[in-house]
Amino acid sequence: MESATLAFLHKTFQQVQRMSDWKSALDTLFVSLRTSFVFDNVAIYLEDAHTKGLEVEYARAVGRGKTAEAEAAWGEGIASEVIAQGKQILADPAPEADPENRLAQAYLLGVPLYFGSNLRGALVFIRFGGPAYSTVHNQIACLQALWTTALIERRDLQEARAELDSVQRQMRLQDDFVSTITHELRTPLGFIKGYSTSLLREDAHWDEATQREFLSIIDEEADRLARLIEDMLESARLHSKTLPFKFAPIRVDALVRDVATRILARYTNMKFAFEFQPLPPINGDGKRLSQVFENLFNNAIKYAPGSEIIISGRVVENKILVTVADRGEGISQEYIPFLFERFYRVPGERTVTGTGLGLYICKQIILAHHGTIRVESALGKGTMFFIELPVDASD
Repeated sequence: MESATLAFLHKTFQQVQRMSDWKSALDTLFVSLRTSFVFDNVAIYLEDAHTKGLEVEYARAVGRGKTAEAEAAWGEGIASEVIAQGKQILADPAPEADPENRLAQAYLLGVPLYFGSNLRGALVFIRFGGPAYSTVHNQIACLQALWTTALIERRDLQEARAELDSVQRQMRLQDDFVSTITHELRTPLGFIKGYSTSLLREDAHWDEATQREFLSIIDEEADRLARLIEDMLESARLHSKTLPFKFAPIRVDALVRDVATRILARYTNMKFAFEFQPLPPINGDGKRLSQVFENLFNNAIKYAPGSEIIISGRVVENKILVTVADRGEGISQEYIPFLFERFYRVPGERTVTGTGLGLYICKQIILAHHGTIRVESALGKGTMFFIELPVDASD
């Protein structure tokens, strides 16, 4: 008999250990051991580090209280006593409890949850209608408490590791950004300095056409430098939620066509295709939304040169859905989740310039309009951005 019990426990604990989701592991632990230790409800209470109050971390009804969870006992009182006294506590039903009502006949067992030497919570078992807990039941409950703390500690460690990975990725992105922005700033400055110095040389005489060419290059590079600085400033303002927005009724289809017209003035060989259904006006900031579409069009120009840009718009469930698609080389799926992160640039063989701020700015502007933006892409087939904006958006 002891051999069979040990084999059963070993199998259960192995199964729990292999499970990556802590709540699923707890479900398996409690349900499996319920064959030896019957209970109806189980709850885990942990003390909040800041408020010192008790928070329910996990709760499950598996027995007679399952169909009446709202009325059933969950043992918050005994959890408080366990934490106050730092020991296991048993509580029988109150003498005046209605003997005909099983939910009123609650036998509670509370076990302290120690994380190292720190008492952080309590594991509470509730059994309706008896019988009272035996010594063996108390021992099984203590064993489950040990596994509960191990699973919660493993969860906390996984969350801390994920947070650390995120911080480290952000630090790498910022380091890459500093390197990139240094190069991006030096390039137009180099052009401006070089051509202005050439024009100022006293030992050289430039004809009018050459002078105009030099001045045009200086003008273009100054605009490029201004855009870089503006992107950095706007990124910082969006990150700190201090960028002002001016909302007014606008028509998105007209706004998109205006942006495309400005793009065509600079890139005369570009091709746009519009597939707009009738769209109602929305309440938005025209300047900021224009910036979103200009960024998306410029991205298509850089990453999908020569491809036609297809823009469509329609109403879906009181929202305007606008898509911007190209037929370029596409983006690998492993990079998709990070595209809207601040400073993120797709690694690899791409030689185009960029700061990693454009799509971050786009997302923050769309969020400020209570909308959403996402992207789908397939290598060799192109990229499609989806923007949803509520028709009744307000500032």
